[in-house]
Amino acid sequence: MTVLIGTSGWQYRDWRGVLYPEDRPQRLWLEEYARHFSTVENNNAFYRLPERKTFADWRERTPAGFVMAVKASRYLTHIKRLHDPEEPVHRLMEHAEGLGERLGPVLLQLPPTLRCDPGVLDAALACFPRRVRVAVEPRHDSWWTDEVRDVLQGRGAALCWADSGSRPVSPLWRTADWGYVRFHGGLAEPRPRYGRQALTSWAGRIADAWPDRADVHAYFNNDTGGAAVHDAVAFARAAAARGRTVTRTPGEETQDGRDPGHGG
Repeated sequence: MTVLIGTSGWQYRDWRGVLYPEDRPQRLWLEEYARHFSTVENNNAFYRLPERKTFADWRERTPAGFVMAVKASRYLTHIKRLHDPEEPVHRLMEHAEGLGERLGPVLLQLPPTLRCDPGVLDAALACFPRRVRVAVEPRHDSWWTDEVRDVLQGRGAALCWADSGSRPVSPLWRTADWGYVRFHGGLAEPRPRYGRQALTSWAGRIADAWPDRADVHAYFNNDTGGAAVHDAVAFARAAAARGRTVTRTPGEETQDGRDPGHGG
């Protein structure tokens, strides 16, 4: 199993001096990010779907083997609320496929006010090309039903395992042969950092749930003060201690830039 570890976004001004050298211009931050991480979750598409040429530019600016997960447009998830999904999904994929082989999973983060509707979810998932991995992050407790689990399994979609406050806020269902985990903020100081025990517990949950051959994407969304960068490094060490192959994180790169223990 490879645990692909990164952050949710990369354009944060308070990461100067944490991940980015003080003299590195913002236009080169993606290149700098990709020197240290093998994957990122792109949140830009949620707020405003970039043009295909922008996705293609991101492809050109990142190295071979880099993986960019894409958070689906809020037009699909928050405005349409998954209804009439054909056109929004088609447009999303038409643009995102500019990433070529860099394209990773698509994340559908549902609004917290959206109540369970397995039929609507199934219809939306059916619009994605079969080759595209889709993760779903419901945020209303009504979604935790066997019918929803069956829909996800039937479509090969991963339930996003979400953490908030150093605890799971979703069931730990394994609905696909790959996984997706999001860390929204821990309780350690300085906030919103994660403590060692919380990250060790998550490494254990992942190692226990998926076999070695599975890919699990793990993204830290606690960007404030560079917390996501620090926690990604600590989490990579915790996962490696459980015998899992992990992608590169800052300070853990090999001299030739390949992932430690990953050969790629």
